[in-house]
This record gives sequence, structure tokens and C-alpha cells, in this order.
Amino acid sequence: MKPSAFRYHRAHDVPDAIGLLGELDAAGDDPKVIAGGQSLMPMMAFRLARPGALVDLAPLRRERALTAIDHDEDGSLTLGALLTHRQVETGAAALGPGFDVLSRAMRWVGHLPIRSRGTVAGSIVHGDATAEWCLLALLLDAVIVAEGPAPAGGTRTREIPAAEMFFGFYATAVEPDEVVTAVRFTRPSPRAALTEFARRHGDFAIVDAAASLEIDDARSNGSGPRLAGGRIVLGGVAPTPVRIADAEAVLAGGIPGPDLFAEAGAAAAEAIDPPDDAAATAGYRRRLTRTLVTAALTDAWQQGENR
Repeated sequence: MKPSAFRYHRAHDVPDAIGLLGELDAAGDDPKVIAGGQSLMPMMAFRLARPGALVDLAPLRRERALTAIDHDEDGSLTLGALLTHRQVETGAAALGPGFDVLSRAMRWVGHLPIRSRGTVAGSIVHGDATAEWCLLALLLDAVIVAEGPAPAGGTRTREIPAAEMFFGFYATAVEPDEVVTAVRFTRPSPRAALTEFARRHGDFAIVDAAASLEIDDARSNGSGPRLAGGRIVLGGVAPTPVRIADAEAVLAGGIPGPDLFAEAGAAAAEAIDPPDDAAATAGYRRRLTRTLVTAALTDAWQQGENR
């Protein structure tokens, strides 16, 4: 199929993009930003999305801030919005040990051509509940930095916590006249992992799971370490990526190992109410959840042990 008719605009800088989006939205064109286009263009080809106008951010790649990897004084990591999946995948050294899960998770994103063009912010703003970046944003307490028009003229910056970002199927808190310029990850986690299951490598995941673990140094002793807690985030089991509090509660105070991780996986499978659709039954998604959460926790623990 071919997309429905649309107008194409190239932005010269961020303020220009914001201005174009505002004008086009006011005219009723339902504009969309395009960066890598690896999510939006297939949806347009199948007419699942029908924007009347596109604003292309490709010329903005010359702005360093939009493609930078920066470590902040408070220990957080800021990624420029136009960084590609592939740049993150090959940039583990620049990310540092607290955030190298971002690099390792990129192998699950489509195929190499997709990773070479798709962008960090594009994936998050698209809001697919199984998108790896959406899960990672929740796992590592990301803050999405968006610029939009200021009431008195010019632009203003707004910060959106990942916990407030996702509303429903492909629905996020970014306004139609805003441009995401950076994603800041505020919660480093050396023991973190993401895994998923798809029918074929590169397909959309049926279920994916991200997990992180925290050691309780005060309670660890000669008999071995104990966990202060952890995080478990699932995609494909609800309209948005979700944290699973019941499974996280199993980890708190526990002794890390196969038994605890299997118990947390079982708790996650019990806690969800997944959809029953053409891709998979609800029961199948529960079984996948149990297996994937257990695997993600095991991988997260091993990452810390291998350092």
C-alpha cells in the first residue's frame, strides 16, 4: 500500500521545527515529526497513521546536542534525541557501566538497517508498548526533555518523567507542537538486562521484559549477598509498558539466585492481565512473562558478577 497524501517540510533548527508544528497543527494537518522514520513510515504505508504533514528533523543532526552522549554531574546520562539505535549499540564505552544495558538491549531492535536509522527519541515518542526504549525508560527512570512554544514567544523546555510519559496505545505525553531534544536516564544500574520473544528475529516482540537488581550492602554478609530490591518492566502485556510491583516485592530482601528469580517470574505472570489477540493468547503471554522475567533477572545478576 501507499501512504495517504501529506505535505513534507524540512526543519532548519529546533525553533523552526516547533514553529512548523504549531502552524500545521493549527491548520488541522495533524503533523508528525519524522527522524529515522522506521516506525512511522510503515504505519503510514498501511494507512494506520495518516498525518497531513511531516516535519523532518534530519537536517538537525548537525547540532551536537541532538546526537551527543553526555554524563551529568549528578550521575545521570543524557542521550541526544537523534542518536540512532546503532550509535548506542556500538557506544557501550561512552555509556559507562551503569548504563551499558542500553547498548546490550539494542540487539533486540529490528535489523541492522532499522537500527542504523531509527532514533532514541523517535522510539520513545512513538510509544509502542513493546519498544525496547520504552521499557528502558521506565527501568532507568528516564526524563524526556521536550521543547515547545512559550506563551510570550520563543521556546520553553519541559521535562516529562517516564512514569508519566505513556498513556495508551501509541499515546504519549508529548504535545503536537513539541520536539523531544534529549532523554536523560537518572538511575544507573550495573545489574540490568532486557530480553524478549518474537516469532522471528527482528519482528515486534510478543512480550519483552527488562529487569534490574540492587544489592543491600548492609544485609549482605559471609553467607552471601541480599537484594535491596529491583525493578521489573514488561511490554506486550498491556497498552503501555508497565512495572510489576508484585514481582518487585518478591525481590526485596531476597537471596539472589534461581529460586528467587523463578518466584519473581511466577509473581509477574500472576499479576498481569494480558490481551488475547491474533498474535498470542493471554495464557501464552503469561507463560512467556514467567520465562522472560526469570531470564532477565538471571542475566541482570550475571552482568554484575562479570564486572
